[in-house]
Amino acid sequence: MLGDIDHIEIEASDAEEMAEFLKSLGYEEHRETTHHGQSFELVPEEGDGPLFEIHTVEGEEVPGINHIAYAVDDIEAITEKLKEDENVDQVSDPYYVEHTGRTITNFRDPDGRRFQMVEDDE
Repeated sequence: MLGDIDHIEIEASDAEEMAEFLKSLGYEEHRETTHHGQSFELVPEEGDGPLFEIHTVEGEEVPGINHIAYAVDDIEAITEKLKEDENVDQVSDPYYVEHTGRTITNFRDPDGRRFQMVEDDE
């Protein structure tokens, strides 16, 4: 049986820029460390959720993550908030995915990685 997510490590081209992006989504800085040179750990301001560990890529590392999907109750309101935030790029309009019964909004972080907001319509 899987447990809760402990943390998600994101290798970013600019760790500070990525940390600011996550703060726009409601995360706060837990601590800054010298792990991987400079690393930021962020946790949700309210509620449960994973800790993100962010560091700047070095050497042969490359930035990369497919996406992380967040469940939301009001996809329209969240989408508008994302569109107004200058730290968030390429916000799509919400669209319904018949195969999953969900409405989703895709958006990108400063490095172009895809994230999603998901409202379950059932």
